[in-house]
Amino acid sequence: MCHLGWPPLGACLILAVLGTPLVTNGHVQADNIEGLGVDIASAAEADIPIADWPASDGGSRRTKRGWVWNQFFVLEEYTAKDPLHVGKLHSDSDPGDGKMKYVLTGDGAGSIFVIDDRTGDIHATRRLDREEKAYYTLTAQVVDRETGNPLEPPSEFVVKVQDINDNAPQFLDGPYHGTVPEMANVGTPVIQVTATDKDDPTYGNSARVVYSLLEGHPYFSVDPHTGEIRTALADMDREAREEYKVIIQGKDMGGHMGGLTGTTTITITLTDVNDNPPKFPKSNYGISVPEMAPLGFMVGQIHAEDADVAENAAMTYTILNAEVSGTFLVETDPKTQKGIITLGKPLDFERKAYYQLLVQAANTHVDSRFTARGPFRDSATVRITVQDEDEPPIFLADVYLMEVSENSSAGSYVGSVSAQDPDRAKQTIHYSINRNLDPERFFDINPQSGALRTARVLDREVHPWHNLSVFAKEDGGFGLSSEATVAVRIRDVNDNAPQVNTEEEVLACERTTHGKVLRELTAVDLDEGVPSFRFSLLRDNPNFTIIHNPNKTAQLLLRPGSVLQAEQSPMLLPLAVSDGGSPSLTGTSTLTVRVCSCSPDGYVASCAKGALIRGPGLSAEALIAILACLLILLIIVVLFVTLRRKRKEPLLAESEGDVRETVVSYDDEGGGEEDTEAFDIAALKHVEGGIAGLPDQGARRDIKPEHAIPPGVLRRCWPEAQGGGEMGSFLQDMLLEADRDPSAPPYDSLQVFAYEGAGSVAGSLSSLDSRASTDSDQNYDYLNDWGPRFQKLSAMYADGGSNSGD
Repeated sequence: MCHLGWPPLGACLILAVLGTPLVTNGHVQADNIEGLGVDIASAAEADIPIADWPASDGGSRRTKRGWVWNQFFVLEEYTAKDPLHVGKLHSDSDPGDGKMKYVLTGDGAGSIFVIDDRTGDIHATRRLDREEKAYYTLTAQVVDRETGNPLEPPSEFVVKVQDINDNAPQFLDGPYHGTVPEMANVGTPVIQVTATDKDDPTYGNSARVVYSLLEGHPYFSVDPHTGEIRTALADMDREAREEYKVIIQGKDMGGHMGGLTGTTTITITLTDVNDNPPKFPKSNYGISVPEMAPLGFMVGQIHAEDADVAENAAMTYTILNAEVSGTFLVETDPKTQKGIITLGKPLDFERKAYYQLLVQAANTHVDSRFTARGPFRDSATVRITVQDEDEPPIFLADVYLMEVSENSSAGSYVGSVSAQDPDRAKQTIHYSINRNLDPERFFDINPQSGALRTARVLDREVHPWHNLSVFAKEDGGFGLSSEATVAVRIRDVNDNAPQVNTEEEVLACERTTHGKVLRELTAVDLDEGVPSFRFSLLRDNPNFTIIHNPNKTAQLLLRPGSVLQAEQSPMLLPLAVSDGGSPSLTGTSTLTVRVCSCSPDGYVASCAKGALIRGPGLSAEALIAILACLLILLIIVVLFVTLRRKRKEPLLAESEGDVRETVVSYDDEGGGEEDTEAFDIAALKHVEGGIAGLPDQGARRDIKPEHAIPPGVLRRCWPEAQGGGEMGSFLQDMLLEADRDPSAPPYDSLQVFAYEGAGSVAGSLSSLDSRASTDSDQNYDYLNDWGPRFQKLSAMYADGGSNSGD
């Protein structure tokens, strides 16, 4: 049953397949073997001729190769209720006592494929689908049932699922869309479709698909083997029908009966070609345009229809009659393919009321295959009517140039302007001057005739030109107006006498030789175009003469034999100058000549009576201003000195009158003994701080005494102080200190001291002590010993004491 030497332990597989022949054309088919050894099944699967099979007796008819079994077949989609018997495993060493166990492992073992461990029969437990899994790899082995030890090495084999026609063709890329140009020839390829069959293409005709056309006749056809769709009808017109629906069927089994089918839909669109010429819907068009329309104004639109689309419908418009091609222009709108007619020149209803245009529309892209269909262009007539509008007056000239002589009397005629109404109504025109340009009203205009006249006497030297603006306005209609410029040139008249330039004096040196040029004479004339100047002396002068130059100037020279002397200076020369105008005018002026002493090299050293050449110098007005400033400064100085002197007067009047006249009374209430800010009491307590001859460094803001009082003066003022005791010495020291201290009050100020002295005969000067004692206890005779300054005080207290005693 098994080939000698393989499997090593003699394992064999017996297949049981029912209902198919065993031998075909001298070969054994492995799926038709039942009860054969493994070696025979392997040879059959390999499609080996029977003559080459191994002998059944274990020998070999031929020994070219060793036999290997490894592949078996099972029909897919098995629909019987019982499990499908796949084959049988059997070992030659199996005595049949059940001690050997057959084991099956691999793909689907135990779930899809099961084995009877005693008999070795293999069954498929469920239906198999080749499209799901085409083959299964399994391993067979024989083991000891009790110990589980392998009795033979494992053998691997493959179970292939044999295909049946159970899948219909499918068009995976559908639905399809295809395009083909209109007017295409028969047989022009459109699109190719492909159907896919999941069945095994290597086995039978299950996957062989044939294509056929179910819908789309008679316009298209399909190749049954390739699925390519072609045109079947010539001259298909896109403008008649643009889209077609085609249904293709794919059938397997080579298209034979029993084959499965699948369908798909193809949408085929005809693409456009330029097979239609442009065509105007009508041959005549009427358009109107306003007379006053600006240049570039859109007059109207025309449109030639073209059944084609996109670039095949592109066209250009042209005006064929050249006589109006400049007045009107036509261009194509690239989006709408319409002809846009615009205005190229101004219109005048009175000159031409309508225009007739011949407009042609022609395709831009022409297909040479369809030129036989006729010319791809068309033409139409466009009649344009000009609408009359009220127009403003029109001047005969935009700018008028006029002339008038200066000094002409008011009302002199200057010129005329003229404007006309271009409309057929011919309205009356009225003229006026724009006074914004003639605010001084030099001119007037006749409202009806447009005649321009002078309103005032004109002076060319003031205004040589006048630029006017004249309005022309219609009386009726909308009262439209227009404006023109009038430039009036004032012609010059010789009305200004020339003048000699005599601003600078002529300085001549003594003993100047004759023929020397003393001054070049020039003249100024406000008139224009003066041909020449004629200079002359109003009176004959023995010393000077004039020679004319060709450039309208002259030279002042010293006559031969004349000698100038300084005593003659200054000399006044009356001069006259006349122009060459008509009539000739003469102007006079006086030239001053001074005779000066000069150095040998001709430099002016001195002139009589200050005749030296003055530089730019100061004018009389400037000198007056300077003197006024000096006078003001002098007044300020005098006032300052006066105020300074007033500030140096004594603060207290030194009079022999009542001392109360020099006491200043204030209505301020003091702060008592604790008030240390009202005054500085340090000066009152500083008795011996002063050093003779050294001023104290205080914060005095009063005027510093100009001269310190010498000691002798002090003694003269108060001789009794020398014998006044301690109080006299104290007062003398304080007075000396105050005189030498620049920060102390002036010497004639009232000084207050707080020191009373020790062992004074007068006792305390405090008002408190004086109030405590009676008047009878006071003796004021000692005040007489203090000198004249205290006599008044002594008399006052003496009178008071007597009165009190009374």
